[in-house]
Amino acid sequence: MTQKPPIAPADIAWTETGAPRAAAYDDVYFSERDGRAETEHVFLAGNGLPERWRGPDVFTIGELGFGVGLNFCATWATWAAWTEGQPEATPTLHYVSFELHPPRAEDIRRALAPWPDLAARAETFLSSAIWPPDPGWRRLRLSETPRLELSLAIGDARAMITRWPEALPKADAWHLDGFSPAKNPELWEAGLLKSVAACTAPGGTAATYSAAGWVRRNLDAAGFETKKIPGPLGKRDMTTAALPSCGLAQT
Repeated sequence: MTQKPPIAPADIAWTETGAPRAAAYDDVYFSERDGRAETEHVFLAGNGLPERWRGPDVFTIGELGFGVGLNFCATWATWAAWTEGQPEATPTLHYVSFELHPPRAEDIRRALAPWPDLAARAETFLSSAIWPPDPGWRRLRLSETPRLELSLAIGDARAMITRWPEALPKADAWHLDGFSPAKNPELWEAGLLKSVAACTAPGGTAATYSAAGWVRRNLDAAGFETKKIPGPLGKRDMTTAALPSCGLAQT
């Protein structure tokens, strides 16, 4: 049996404010002002969450760039708080994330330390048998009631997304959180965003902090309808996108 090549962990440096910075991309993983507030504004509110969790039996979130797990843990915390207030049955939440260079466990702990509730959630997957994850698809059930599952695709997203597991529903929302398009253009190229659209349910949405014109054009070409909206603190604009509810555009 041919062994898969090892995945190099992320090489992380730390800014003067304590924020993690990827040395390979010379870019921070999240805002130095308030990373959690940025996540909640861009990815949760940008995708109409938690309001859209009401109704479906299963809700799937896709993400390009797991990073230090801030988006996942913040989404989990919001989802847990929302489900506590729901007298009716709550949906199963699938979170599907792609990452080429997963950070070391100690770097994730350090990055999330400013938010103890998120750091505590991170321990659930850090202490599991899948961390550090090997190349390929890895699936972890993190909560039974309400049910939460994390699927990690470790490797180049452009290849991994073509192997989206048949058992996983298509994504209802996307956190498009690669590093700056100017520094990591591979995660924003037209072919990958077409694959994102192909793995999105009709009426599905996407959100990103980027307002770059070529990123919006690539999303439009993939079949999304994009618009600029006010960005998080310190950023004028960001982008949201939605697929027509009738289905995907031709590729």
